[in-house]
Amino acid sequence: MIRFDSLTKSFDVNGRRKLVIDNLSLTVETGKSLALLGRNGAGKSTLMSIIAGNMRPDRGRVLTDGTMSWPIGQAGSIHPLMTGAQNVRFIARVYGIETEELTDFVQDFAQIGAHFHMPVRTYSSGMRSRLTFGLSLGIKFDTYLIDEVTAAGDAAFRARSAALFHERMKTSDAIMVNHNLGELKEFCDAALILENGKLQYFEDLDEAIDRHKKSLS
Repeated sequence: MIRFDSLTKSFDVNGRRKLVIDNLSLTVETGKSLALLGRNGAGKSTLMSIIAGNMRPDRGRVLTDGTMSWPIGQAGSIHPLMTGAQNVRFIARVYGIETEELTDFVQDFAQIGAHFHMPVRTYSSGMRSRLTFGLSLGIKFDTYLIDEVTAAGDAAFRARSAALFHERMKTSDAIMVNHNLGELKEFCDAALILENGKLQYFEDLDEAIDRHKKSLS
């Protein structure tokens, strides 16, 4: 269960307050993976960061009864001055995971060779995505927060990543932001649309996607 209780968030933009989340109150039951839809700038990444606990709202709160991943795909999830291996070991200690087991898993999954022991700031965007995606799937969360990424790399790597993600979804849920509507249909069961600071739940994913498309036209 994820419950939004009078959640409000705004930002100062050129001296004016821009309201992104407007007194949001909604309960979303677990057991389904959700697509999070909305226009560019609607506040999807902001909402994901608040759910993960990485950003404080102005008012209100988010209540959950399970473990949440960090927003996978957002740059702040790993430290650029640390090596890939150091990031993995640090995250393992934070989440109470066996360090060497997680390190071996991520190194094998990411397939970035010697770069695994180099600072993340030297990585290409694709290598960074491989590292963060592998790191997140190496830890079993009740809900995975996926922000504009599933995997990067060649077709074989993407297929392996999709297979592992499907395996995780047998016992976990996800909230996914992705402009690729085909991938949303592949992984998600229902949807949320964030519009004008309000969040609406759709049991029918296709209905939500149609509504989203119309809002963009």
